[in-house]
Amino acid sequence: MSRLTVTPLSTALGAQISGVDISQPLNLEQRDAIEQALLQHSVLFFRDQPITPQQQASFAANFGDLHIHPIYPNVPEQPQVLILDTAVTDVRDNAIWHTDVTFLPTPALGAVLSAKLLPDVGGDTLWASGIAAFDALSAPMKHFLTGLTATHDFTRSFPLERYGNTAQDLARWEEARRKNPPLSHPVIRTHPVSGRKSLFVSDGFTSKINELEPAESEAILKLLFAHATRPEFTLRWRWAANDVAFWDNRVTQHYAVDDYRPQRRVMHRATILGDVPF
Repeated sequence: MSRLTVTPLSTALGAQISGVDISQPLNLEQRDAIEQALLQHSVLFFRDQPITPQQQASFAANFGDLHIHPIYPNVPEQPQVLILDTAVTDVRDNAIWHTDVTFLPTPALGAVLSAKLLPDVGGDTLWASGIAAFDALSAPMKHFLTGLTATHDFTRSFPLERYGNTAQDLARWEEARRKNPPLSHPVIRTHPVSGRKSLFVSDGFTSKINELEPAESEAILKLLFAHATRPEFTLRWRWAANDVAFWDNRVTQHYAVDDYRPQRRVMHRATILGDVPF
């Protein structure tokens, strides 16, 4: 069996993986190699991997239990795989820097995203390294942020005016809001495996730093949002059909560029549950 080839794509994060067919069950060596590559590079890309929703869920389940999203539609026969289809759903909440489902007590460990239908031009996705962003902070700023917590709010990326257009949508939104009230996570997160420190706030879900006065919180978050997405901490991926991305959601954020309308873009995502941030 051929060994995995890992080709780094930037100094901050990202690697392309070849030498494995993720539509097939992984053996232990393959699984461990992919996990180690993820820990080192934070986001991995697999070219030319035409996978079914069942195969996508099976691949993602190698790394943890899967999440069923409270708002996005999913594949009926494989509900752990959600559908991001611009012809069906308003996906503008993805066109903002965010870390997935940080409104959960145990935000996602990671996610597996498969490109199903792409526009002729555009529709790229960017990722940013929270580890690189933290490492680049000054020592006094690291000291200041350590121990602070921030509120993460479901409604910040899923506002009622965009997701409550019908009675059915409104009921679904109200249920999601009830089950996902605002909660707090540390501003600086420790990776549970590598022990690396990472900035863990994003414009998509973080509404305030709890220990600061409102004006202070607004100013610091504005600074951190801009700092975290500096070009030297980021990677931009131009999708091709059947590309698959697998990222470590604990130490990254991402931005799906909404520059292709009125063309259609369809992606499938399987989200892997993680643990309580510390």
